Amino acid sequence: MSNNVVKSNQPYDQEIIDIVDYALNYEIKSPVAYQTAWNCFMDTIGCGLEALEYEACTKLLGPVVPGLTVANGVKVPGTKHVLDPVQGAFNIGAMIRWLDFNDTWLAAEWGHPSDNLGAILATADWLSRTTDKKFTIKDVLTAMIKAHEIQGCIALENSFNKVGLDHVVLVKVASTAVVAQMMGLTRDQALAAVSLAWVDGQSLRTYRHFPNAGSRKSWAAGDATSRAVRLALIAQTGEMGYPSALTAKTWGFYDVSFKGQPFKFQRTYGSYVMENVLFKISFPAEFHSQTGVEAAMTIFHQMQAAGKSSDDIKKVTIRTHEACIRIIDKKGPLNNPADRDHCIQYMVAVPFIFGRLTARDYEDDIASDPRIDALREKIVCVEDTSYTTDYHDPEKRSIANAITVEFNDGTVFDEVAVEYPIGHARRRVEGIPLLIEKYKTNLARVYDAGKQKEIIDLCLDYDKLAATPVTVFTDLMAKA
Repeated sequence: MSNNVVKSNQPYDQEIIDIVDYALNYEIKSPVAYQTAWNCFMDTIGCGLEALEYEACTKLLGPVVPGLTVANGVKVPGTKHVLDPVQGAFNIGAMIRWLDFNDTWLAAEWGHPSDNLGAILATADWLSRTTDKKFTIKDVLTAMIKAHEIQGCIALENSFNKVGLDHVVLVKVASTAVVAQMMGLTRDQALAAVSLAWVDGQSLRTYRHFPNAGSRKSWAAGDATSRAVRLALIAQTGEMGYPSALTAKTWGFYDVSFKGQPFKFQRTYGSYVMENVLFKISFPAEFHSQTGVEAAMTIFHQMQAAGKSSDDIKKVTIRTHEACIRIIDKKGPLNNPADRDHCIQYMVAVPFIFGRLTARDYEDDIASDPRIDALREKIVCVEDTSYTTDYHDPEKRSIANAITVEFNDGTVFDEVAVEYPIGHARRRVEGIPLLIEKYKTNLARVYDAGKQKEIIDLCLDYDKLAATPVTVFTDLMAKA
């Protein structure tokens, strides 16, 4: 093949142009977006720190091969690892997503936009250490808002799961766009980078569902963020892009992967997604079940007051929305933690029995309790079409579940309904203090009391944190 690659003169797909022009040029002016991004930044880092307690996660961290060192590399929070930016993004991204406890966006497609922080933080740290580009945490928050917006706005009207694709393709696209801007790519290079992300295309959802549900769902987003950094670096060399990566007949993304249908858009890119993102505050549970778990906890306390236990339950009915039934309504054996945290019956049964739901409750020692599977068999889900409608309504964006419990003695508790989880934008005043406590708890898993105080004093002062150089923050978060 000739070394003189002739670049295409055809125009880029408008969808690619819109992503790139937003990433390169849009100025974020929303105070609410920055306030939420601040909270999101702390929570996302904290979720990664909690994951370090799990060997299944930590065994994947570090350099690609043992002993490989990188001068002035990315420092991975809570660890001693110093890595190249591609592997740094994988490490941070895998930690963030491991326990399914970081933020969530629900629409026609769902996902976890803070997954993108893996690429953003790794790129900011590496560039600040090796180039004249010096990033502050404010720059990181800006990139987070934009990555959230790209991923979330595409997800609003376009269901990737219905064609068998995983939402991490959107993480790859969003991360590619924002790190291209951070690296200083030209507009043509950024267009090429985003087109390459779409050419990468498919990530099958099979690792999230029976019979293949498994731990890849915990590192898939880390993989996507690392790929995004790699593609931006490739495009920075001047490597050609593929202008009709989406729309090309027969061979483009739409025809190959989206049943020939073009994307639909509800709104232009701004700061809507970050402003309305959902936080997982109390429970590490797939988000379609969050309100169900909250309702189950309320019922557990009612049962205690009435002198009843899970052994007294005859039947549990969950009135819910269609997406919950399609994704996490499961019968039969659950093979591993990744299977269990995507089963609403499991996530409701555990609170009924133990009065809690933590990440540890998905592990084999808890799952082997025969009471859990016995109670799962008594739990049924039924769709409430009004809940489904409100789930898709952009003015409501509810994630409702309502639970009714019938007991062996014939008594029936009044239904407990929760429409909006505590991590919803409508419950920010109630939720943010708890989110900060969650962050403090996660810091305590890794750092001594003095370091915890140093980190908290910095992180809870927005102006001070926003002005902090990224390298100062990552040095603070690294293990000696």
